[in-house]
This record gives sequence, structure tokens and C-alpha cells, in this order.
Amino acid sequence: MDAPLLEMRGIAKRFNGVPALRGVDLRVARGEIHALVGENGAGKSTLMKVLCGVYPHPSYEGEIRVEGRACRFAGIADSERLGIVIIHQELALVPTLSITENLFLGHEPARHGWVDTVAAHARARALLARVGLDADPDTQVGRLGVGQQQLVEIAKALGKQVRLLVLDEPTASLNERDSQALLALLLQLQTEGVASILISHKLGEVRRVAQRMTVLRDGASVAGFETLPDEDAIIQAMVGRPLDGRYPQRRTMPGDPLFELRDWCVEHPQRRGHLAIRQASLTVRRGEIVGLAGLMGAGRTELAMSVFGRSWGRWRGGQALVGGQPADLSSVPRAIAAGIAYVTEDRKGLGLVLGDSVARSTSLAHLRGVARRGLVDEPREHAVAQDFRRRLAIRCRDLAQPVGQLSGGNQQKVVLAKWLFTGPRLLILDEPTRGIDVGAKQEIYALIASLAEQGCGVLLISSEMPELLGLCERLYVMNEGAIVAEMPAAQASQEAILRAIVGAPLH
Repeated sequence: MDAPLLEMRGIAKRFNGVPALRGVDLRVARGEIHALVGENGAGKSTLMKVLCGVYPHPSYEGEIRVEGRACRFAGIADSERLGIVIIHQELALVPTLSITENLFLGHEPARHGWVDTVAAHARARALLARVGLDADPDTQVGRLGVGQQQLVEIAKALGKQVRLLVLDEPTASLNERDSQALLALLLQLQTEGVASILISHKLGEVRRVAQRMTVLRDGASVAGFETLPDEDAIIQAMVGRPLDGRYPQRRTMPGDPLFELRDWCVEHPQRRGHLAIRQASLTVRRGEIVGLAGLMGAGRTELAMSVFGRSWGRWRGGQALVGGQPADLSSVPRAIAAGIAYVTEDRKGLGLVLGDSVARSTSLAHLRGVARRGLVDEPREHAVAQDFRRRLAIRCRDLAQPVGQLSGGNQQKVVLAKWLFTGPRLLILDEPTRGIDVGAKQEIYALIASLAEQGCGVLLISSEMPELLGLCERLYVMNEGAIVAEMPAAQASQEAILRAIVGAPLH
């Protein structure tokens, strides 16, 4: 019997004496798409960093074998020489460089000691054609969409003669069309003999393309599926318990209007004269969860950011009311003072200062709440952070731990804690469960429902239809910067939303 392409045996890894991996085993066959799943903090990314030399030998225990041969990688270059390439969730591209420059950065084709630009362009075109990306190789990467940048990353890996492609949450930031295109590419590469390890919280996508699966929990491999079971069985293996009901049951008793937008207009920040948000009107009542649906690029995030202290675009008209009274939202401090909080979709880039401690991250939006005589009262700050750590079940080593070291789900809980500490009346949540596991999702769903039951209004932006239908009482649909429909969640569906977007009547 042929040796598998990859075997990892008994991999153990510690950080400051705390075990992150505990005797993990993983086996990947040639040309296989192998799913690696688990909750945030289960050890998936750590295991892949061991595999790819980010954590070099001997910083871990255990054995790595490639085609039966023991390997001890001292760095990323060693693993790449054997055709093992990792694509991280945060893409490793330089936005100001061209596609060609990114594809060959650090190993440019050379001739007589000079970069051979003709050869580089020719190879770039061939690689882009292989991944199905129709783009000029001279295009700056920063001008590409996220889905196109993912394809550039894969093309870059193919240029390194990849045999095993590791993808960490590759579709977390992609729309449905780009996600399907990426999965189709993985299946195409499989026919060419390229194996993949797919890390994803989107179990439907995993089940669609993977042949086998390894489940990690608390740093250990707890299950291996030779044929993929249904989602409930996978979830139970991931969390160690059945999840009874993905969405919390609650009695919906919305009160008076809490927040209203009337004919809100916002000009695009780079396109003078172009209204990116056009006469948007909506209402959120006390104790109500309202969804904002639409395709990628419909203007949902732009609307939310423009409401939150005019953080995006140029306000060109319209009125905002909080509790029936006109509200001044002209700056972020004034929006916070009016009782509005915004949880951004980009928690690492905009939601957190990754080097700050959990305690400071929790208090950052409301330092006056932990201050005494103009200075931060650290015992008070610690007490507040400890309270939110308990209430939101934030998993961290201690409150001094840098928030950048936490898993994605726990980072998201810290962002929520930061804004809950401001005591908001309206909480705007922009893709609050993107890139986090099903267990953490359920905890956040329960928190959202609890806030609504306490009288908080919630405006929820999500690209996941089940999430909107499972949590919201009403939905607004956006398209091209305008709100084109309003419907009760009980009457909403993917078809109804798409028909609202294209202006077709419901049958």
C-alpha cells in the first residue's frame, strides 16, 4: 500500500506551558480534499503552522512524514520546497504591488542577474488562467475583490509547485458566488493531483467537497470520518455535546420605535456627487431584532458606518431619531452618547487593538466608565472586564493576555463586551458570526436574544439567510444603496429577497 502524502503523528505543542495541541494525528492521501474542523481555539491553525514550519522543529513534539519520509521543517521555506503551501485567512499579499509582483515576490524569474519581466508576465498569465482569474497581471492587488485576491494566493501557491494546499477559512469573507468558484477550483485542482486541507466553519461547503474529515477539540483529534456524516453529527463531535436548537426561542414583544432613519443620503467618499446611500428609511423598535439583507456590495455596511458617527462617506441629508427625538450622529463620540454602538465586520482591522490586553480592550470605548480623576482605575477596569468575561464566557488565559492571541470567536466576544460596556440603546451588528465556530455562534445568538429581551434594539447585518430568519422579527432588503423592501421574517426567503432586489413580484 502506498504511503499517504502526509502523516502527522502525536503532534503536541505548548505555549508558556499551556498545551495547545495534545497528541494530534492527521493523515492526508494524494489528491484528497481533507476537512479539518473544530471550534475556535481547538488547535486547527496551530496544527497547520506546525505542518508548514511557522512553528519549526523542535518547538513541538511528534512526527511529520511526507510520502513516508520523516521531515523536520526549520521554516516555511522547507515545507514549501516539498510542495506544502498554506493560505492564511488574512491574505499575505502586498496591496500596492501588481499581481505579477505578488506571484513571484522573493523568487522572481531572472536573466543575467536582472528580473526577467517578460518571463514573469508570461508565467503570471498562465497561472491566472489556471485558476480562472481574468485579470491583467499588471493590476494592483489592492484593486481586486477579496475573492479575486484568494485566487491570486492560490495561483501563487501553484507557482511553487504545490502538492498540498492548506486553506484556512478561505470563504469566510467571500460572497456566495466567489465561494462556489473557489470550491469548484479546489475540485479542479484535485483532478490534477493537488491535495487540500480545508479549514472551515461552513459545514455545508465542507460536506460538498471534502472526502474525509478530522475533528479537533481542545487541542486533540477526537474524531475522524472516512465518509462525512450530517451536520448535526459533525457539530456534536466538535463541541462534545448536541446543540439543541441553533437559535434561541423567545417571545417577541417589540415596543415603541427606538431608532428611526428617514430619507438618509450619503455621498461616496471617492466619487463626488454619487449617492452611495439613497433615501434610506428604516425603524427599529425597543426589544426588536431587525435584519438588513442584500447581496455583497448592496450598501449595508456603508449605511451602518454612516449612521455610526458618519464613519463612512459624506452625509448629504436625512434625519436620525433615537427615542422619537432628533439625534446628532455627526461624530463617533456623539453617536455613542446617543446610545448607538457598532460592531464592525472587520474585528481585527477596526474592532480591536490586537496588542492591547483583554481588560483594556473591554473598556476602550468607554474609558470614563473606569476612570477616577481623569486616570484609568485599573482595579475597576479589571472588575468590569472580569464581569464581561464571565457573562460572555470569554476564554482567555487571564485578563492581561493580548487580545490578538485569542481565537476568532473569543475576539468577537471581546468586541461585543467593549460595546456593551457603553450601555447602548441600539446595537448594530455587522456580520457578527463571520469566521467563528458553531458553538461560539450559538452563544452569540443567545446574547443577542437576551439583549433584545432587555429592551435593546438590534440591527443585524448578515450574509447568512438562516441567521437572519432564525433571529429577526423583520427584514429590510438593500440593493445599490437603497432599501427596496421590508418584510416580516416569517414571510422571508432567499427567493423573496432576490425578487425584491430585481424588482420582480412574488408569485
